[in-house]
Amino acid sequence: MRGVTEAPGANNADLPPLADAPPVADLPLLDDLMPWSVAPLRFGRSWIVAPDARTLRSRWDRLAAAEGAEREALFHPSRARTPSSAVAALPGQRTGTARWAREPGPCPEPVRVARGPFDEQLLLPDHRLIDTARPELWRVVGEPQLFAVEQGYVPGAAGPALLVTSALPEGRSPAGRPGRIRPLFRRPGGREPNLAPGLLGFLGERYGHEVDALEWLAWTVAAARPSPAGCRVPLPADPEVWAAGVALGRDLVDVQVRGALSGAKPRLPGGRRPYVRAAVPPRPGALTYDPADEALCLDEGRISPVPAEAWEFSVGGARVLEQWFAHRTAPAEPGSLDAIGPAAWPQEWTSELLDLVTVLALLGAREPERAALASEALAPARAGSAGREELRAAGVLPPPAGSRRPASVLDHQEEGPEGQFMLL
Repeated sequence: MRGVTEAPGANNADLPPLADAPPVADLPLLDDLMPWSVAPLRFGRSWIVAPDARTLRSRWDRLAAAEGAEREALFHPSRARTPSSAVAALPGQRTGTARWAREPGPCPEPVRVARGPFDEQLLLPDHRLIDTARPELWRVVGEPQLFAVEQGYVPGAAGPALLVTSALPEGRSPAGRPGRIRPLFRRPGGREPNLAPGLLGFLGERYGHEVDALEWLAWTVAAARPSPAGCRVPLPADPEVWAAGVALGRDLVDVQVRGALSGAKPRLPGGRRPYVRAAVPPRPGALTYDPADEALCLDEGRISPVPAEAWEFSVGGARVLEQWFAHRTAPAEPGSLDAIGPAAWPQEWTSELLDLVTVLALLGAREPERAALASEALAPARAGSAGREELRAAGVLPPPAGSRRPASVLDHQEEGPEGQFMLL
């Protein structure tokens, strides 16, 4: 049986070396092809995020009932936020803008966020509680928006360099390295792809058909590779290589967004599905894996079958399952708001874990195929990837400065501090 301290497996073992050889160094950066990006959110206080809404409402009520020094300590103030901070409301959220210390107001309805890779939790969307909320992202969240989350570069780390989520992402790498959040669209409602002007036209001419933003995203998820300068994206000359990458990427994206594109919930092939063989105890303290039984063990609780690909699947060098488990079982300081949570392991968490195992197993099983595709796309003799010079000659690069900034929303009204309105 293997415990949680073992080193993660190398999901990218089949990829070519990451040395800056000319064919690789000349590949365009994702930063130039998807020019508008946003740094990760900074919540500032961990108690405003939880896996369930009941916990968040209990924490809010506990803070609202406290007074004086106790309220100050429970709030966990920072340089950016204290109970006396005056800030604007978050776009699309009906929360108070009066100083929290004077008028907390009712608990806001929690919203779904991606706290980490494949870990969707809930957040109290009150700007008075969040150090750096990135309001520009809140203005464009909602269907059909997708967020490409570029992971911070970790030399030799296993796992994909680019993840996709429909939930608002926190954007932080499990390894603590800074990443970037790249919305697929610059405006609500799927308007104005966040792509370098002229890129889709260039790709359409190259591959002989109209290319849209979702096809671009699918290719990028399948073929992008990490580098110290950021993700690099090969653009092969062979339409068959492109088509194969897009087909693979669509499957990978659909699994990552839990079937939102296809309308079908991800399932393991052959009728296999993980299920609970022994009930999870009220407070599991350790997560381990039994390869002989393909069993995920939460103390005496057992879930199987869990393919090895699911257990080994890593992002930024950290196993996803271990990170997910730690976010729900890490000890909290007694008396803090973080200590308020379920008295026992909820059934909902087990259901979420079963779904997560399926997602990771499907992605892990396709990793050799993705690695082979990336190798094919990178081979200049076979694929003839478009380099930065070719994109400059086509007028795609460099992207205009305005494409790196959020789109203007001059018709959008938002409530500013202390109830004042702002016109953006």
